[in-house]
Amino acid sequence: MFKKWFKSLAVVLGLSVLVACGSGDDATTEGGVKKEIRFGATTGEFYDMIKYSIAPILEEQGYKVKLIEFTDYVQPNLALANGDLDINVFQHLPYLQSFKKEHGLNIKEGFEVPTAPYGLYPGRLKSLDQVKEGSKVAAPNDPSNFARVLVILDYLGWIELREGTDPLTASKRDITKNILNIDIIELEAANIPRVLDDVDFAAINGNYVLSAGMKLTDSILNEPNFNYINWSAIRVEDEDSQWYQDVKAAYNSERFQEYITAKFPGFQFPSAWGVTSK
Repeated sequence: MFKKWFKSLAVVLGLSVLVACGSGDDATTEGGVKKEIRFGATTGEFYDMIKYSIAPILEEQGYKVKLIEFTDYVQPNLALANGDLDINVFQHLPYLQSFKKEHGLNIKEGFEVPTAPYGLYPGRLKSLDQVKEGSKVAAPNDPSNFARVLVILDYLGWIELREGTDPLTASKRDITKNILNIDIIELEAANIPRVLDDVDFAAINGNYVLSAGMKLTDSILNEPNFNYINWSAIRVEDEDSQWYQDVKAAYNSERFQEYITAKFPGFQFPSAWGVTSK
């Protein structure tokens, strides 16, 4: 049902600790041209990508980069909307669209960024073709991530979802046929890596894969779509600005792609790169 549905959209997180990448005064323009870019990113890979790769690229072009670290998912968008940031990187598109509508913010999506993928990992069974009647699949118990599991299982042909099911809100009520009588075991997402010896397969968020010391490349199936890849966000009025075009070019540069391939194996690549991952 969903094999043709998978296209694009794009987890989220924010409070702040200010870190400056580069030095200089507080002036943001030189001769009317913006030369300081204020990034906001959540703790972890998105922050590191900017600090260690994107900031150096932009600084070589004469920009001063300020990077603000967030530990929740609320403040980055509010800070962007009120002008404390120029751009943030931390969220997928469904979250951004919902948040800006709820809060009436004049912000929009920018471009996709490399993201730790949501995937199906081996437990007692090591390959998809070993699935059998009654196989146990561990799944996150929160509605959003549980819906993603159901879409994956439907994609594999292990279950069938009702025609017209919204893939972002799919639930057990939408299952019309459990072809293999799959036993879906719902658990707290963070605990799933600990039960791999007790289930046949497990659906795990990329961030929990990494925090558990696992490898993203160990997955036997990654979510085959771009609906939950993460995006940058900007204010609507900055979409055509030169600084934004330069940031976008930095994220799509060969230099950044090489950095991601080396430092973040298994990450899902932006669709603009023309490849899924390496």
